[in-house]
Amino acid sequence: MHIISGKYKGAALKAPAGIRPTEDRVRKALFDILGDMTGCSFLELFAGSGAVGLEALSLGAQGVVLVEKDRTGLHAIRGNISGLKPQPSGTAIEVYQDDAMEAVSRLSGQGRRFDVIFADPPYYKGLSEKILQSIEEYDILNDISGFLIIQHFKKDPLPSKQGNLVLFKQSRYGDTVLSFYQHP
Repeated sequence: MHIISGKYKGAALKAPAGIRPTEDRVRKALFDILGDMTGCSFLELFAGSGAVGLEALSLGAQGVVLVEKDRTGLHAIRGNISGLKPQPSGTAIEVYQDDAMEAVSRLSGQGRRFDVIFADPPYYKGLSEKILQSIEEYDILNDISGFLIIQHFKKDPLPSKQGNLVLFKQSRYGDTVLSFYQHP
């Protein structure tokens, strides 16, 4: 895996064993859809290797928060960050070892809000809908221009509406679906 574009284009990324990293083609498609990341605040939940958040950073995101519960994932994320040249500033990227749902609650309690939230929970565990509910409940997505993207298995459908969040686009890549939500 490599960072596909931007400031850190070509930087090698390592993924820990036992995870399903977001494929390069899916990351490319995601950022083609999202467009300019300059100045955005970006949250990646279930970060794994941190590849999606680091791609956002490479494309100009102002602040990136990566949340991963697993220690081996955290080790991979920190290694991937240290491999970036030049190094991102300390305020540009934050890494937390936490459960994704608990992190959403904690970030809400801190008054944090994000322009883009990307979640790639493990498949077959029913976590896609749970994280959608959690993000809607704790309201950490910016109202005007915020996007929530959930990567999920094609046979794990998500609702067209969850409270104030409305599904406005879905893109399929093999067995992977990206579901895009925003406030109406």
